[in-house]
Amino acid sequence: MSFQKSLSRAKMWCYAMGQLGWAALSGIVGSWLVYFYQPDDAALKEGMKIFVPQGRIFFGALTIIGMITAAGRIFDAVTDPLVGNWSDNCHSRLGRRIPFLRAAAVPLGLATLLIFFPPVQRLSGMNSAWLFVFVILYYFLITCYSTPYTSLLAELAHTQEEKLKISTCISLTYIVGIALGYTAPIIWGGFASQGMERTSAIKAAFAILCAVATVCMLIPAFTINEREYSQIESSENTMLASLLKTFANKDFRIFVMQDAIYFLALTMFQTGLPFFVTSLLQLPEQYASQIFIALTATSLLFYPLINFLARKFGKKKVVLAAFAFFFVDFLFTGFCGKNIPIPNGAQAALIVALGAFPIAAFGILPQAMVADIAQHENASTGENRTGMFFAARTFAFKLGQSAAMIVFTSLATISSANALGYRIVAAAASACCALGALILSFFNERKILGK
Repeated sequence: MSFQKSLSRAKMWCYAMGQLGWAALSGIVGSWLVYFYQPDDAALKEGMKIFVPQGRIFFGALTIIGMITAAGRIFDAVTDPLVGNWSDNCHSRLGRRIPFLRAAAVPLGLATLLIFFPPVQRLSGMNSAWLFVFVILYYFLITCYSTPYTSLLAELAHTQEEKLKISTCISLTYIVGIALGYTAPIIWGGFASQGMERTSAIKAAFAILCAVATVCMLIPAFTINEREYSQIESSENTMLASLLKTFANKDFRIFVMQDAIYFLALTMFQTGLPFFVTSLLQLPEQYASQIFIALTATSLLFYPLINFLARKFGKKKVVLAAFAFFFVDFLFTGFCGKNIPIPNGAQAALIVALGAFPIAAFGILPQAMVADIAQHENASTGENRTGMFFAARTFAFKLGQSAAMIVFTSLATISSANALGYRIVAAAASACCALGALILSFFNERKILGK
């Protein structure tokens, strides 16, 4: 692939703002969808309403929320290769990726907001149908934005140094975006303190956050001229042919397997964090926001170290170390509360301390690893299928996220009186980290970078 010029630092941050936008929306849905529609006793006492049937009503094991969110993620995963192929084959004068960013940003922000506006303000089957429709729409639209967006990374970055710089920028904006989603309780708490009904306060908070996220997503769509940085080489493969060629790459298969398992673990932990805080640590729900913000801020301290270690030892070894930290962190969380003879606030601080390094590592390096694989394939075969590589990656990790929603919503209901289910969730996330590290150990990074 030939190119005309390198991305300036200012343009890198313009690009990264798009990540902040869709990450914020992802944080809202990933962190608060279950909380909103499957509230625990503490949330009900605070004034939450029940909008959809609760409990394990499918085969005695699966919940309404688990089935709907899993269906949305599976649909999302299936459409990833489709959108990736559309993007690779796009012949627009604006490039292959930017047209998708412009078209998807505003509908995505609106669909995210409408998830939390059930039409009936009480328990109703109509709310379940509403939720299903808008969850499916949300996942389709976030694919239409995020798959072309991430595909741009390999095309905007022309050297390993540029790749790490851009990956670092979008990692920062990703965790800031997720953290922005976690500020929702602070915002709705402010509205509630002024007398607003609780669910209305929550909706108002989400409306503000969705508006901010939409503006952020529009920034790269209208500030980056894709054709200035890469020579557009549209692919002519069909979706199936491109997907099969992509998964024929052995090292890519290894990468996506460990990536899917990592997102299985992370999604279970992320979804469970508000419950870990209220049910295990017996702390106010606002602590969930504080923990995630603290994780974000502390992880920033490791950014220079991650870049240094990746250049010195390779990305693979750093990610393996990150798996080890998460293994310990998630396992510790499963024992939190009265089982550990230190104050609960100190336990929360330890969760932050153990999680900061892996948050930074997983934020920066996997995107760069996919770009490495895509560029290696391009050099080996002469075919530019960058969009499909990133789409196939998201296809795989979203399957992991889908499984996580089913597993979490089912395990969390075990012995709800003593919160045993939440402890099992944390232990399961820890075990997934061990399995992910084992799979990643077979990844041949030396061959990829050597090409």
